[in-house]
Amino acid sequence: MALYGYCYQDSNDIPDTLTAITELGSPLEMIQLLQTSWEDRFRICLSLVRLLHYLAHSPLGSVTLLDFRPRQFVIVDGELKVTDLDDASIEESSCTSNRDCFIEFPARNFTLPCSVEGRCQNMNEKRNLYNAYRFFFTYLLPHSAPSSLRPLLDMIVNATGELHWGIDETVAQLEKVLHLYKSGTYLQNTTRMPKAEYQQIPEAAIPDENYRCWPSYHHKGCLLSVFDVGEAIEVCENHSQCKAFVLTNQTTWTGRQLVFFKMGSNHIVPDPDKITYVKATG
Repeated sequence: MALYGYCYQDSNDIPDTLTAITELGSPLEMIQLLQTSWEDRFRICLSLVRLLHYLAHSPLGSVTLLDFRPRQFVIVDGELKVTDLDDASIEESSCTSNRDCFIEFPARNFTLPCSVEGRCQNMNEKRNLYNAYRFFFTYLLPHSAPSSLRPLLDMIVNATGELHWGIDETVAQLEKVLHLYKSGTYLQNTTRMPKAEYQQIPEAAIPDENYRCWPSYHHKGCLLSVFDVGEAIEVCENHSQCKAFVLTNQTTWTGRQLVFFKMGSNHIVPDPDKITYVKATG
C-alpha cells in the first residue's frame, strides 16, 4: 500500500484527526520481475528514477530513503511506488573535509566532496541512486533489452554504479531510452530485409497453433510487443517455430502493439480486431 497523501483535521467535532489516503499495490517480487518483459522492467526503473528525481528536488529538500530495499516498494499500475517513509531523512551530513563525506555500502565505498557551506554535496541523492543501481538497475535494465539499446543501458548502469552521474543526468538518459524505444528510432540501424514473403489476411486470427517463448505476455503462447509489422517479421524470422503472426488491437504502456506468434496457419478464423500474416512457403 502506497501513501497518496494525508490530511490533518482539528476541530471541535473531530479533534486531532489524521486521515491517510492510500492506494493498493502489489508487493515487489524480484524473481517474478526477472521473468517479465524488458519493457515492463524498464518501466519499473524509469518510475524509480522519476521518484528519486522528485525526492532530490522535494519542497522539503533532498530526501534520502535510509531503508532502501525492494520490500519498501509496491507496484501500482506497472509503476514503482514507495510504501514506507518512516526511514526517510532530509538531514544532509555536515563536514569539515572530504573525509567526513564517506558513504559505505556492502560492496563499495565512496567519498563525496565537502562544500564550502560545510555540507556533503548531494549525499542523500547519491545514496538513493547507488541503492537504485544495486537493487534494481543491475538486475532489471540490461537483460534481454533490444540490442541497439544495450550500449546506452550499459552506460547508465556503469555511470550509476560508479556515481559518476547525479539524478538529473540519470533521469535524462532513461527518458532518452524511452524516446528511442517508443519512437522506433532504435530500429533504424538494424537490417530489416525479410528472408520470406508474408501474406496479409485482414480481419482474421489463428486461435491455436501456439508455441512458447520468453519473455511473453501470455503464459501459454508467444505474445510480444512490436513497434511495427517490420519488427514483427524480424521476430518471426528469428524464431525457428514461427510460421505466422497475428496483430492484435492491444497495446502496451509505450503504445507498442501486441502480437501473437504462431507455429502454423491451418485454422484461420474471422476476427474483426486482428490482422494475420502468414509466411509464404516454397
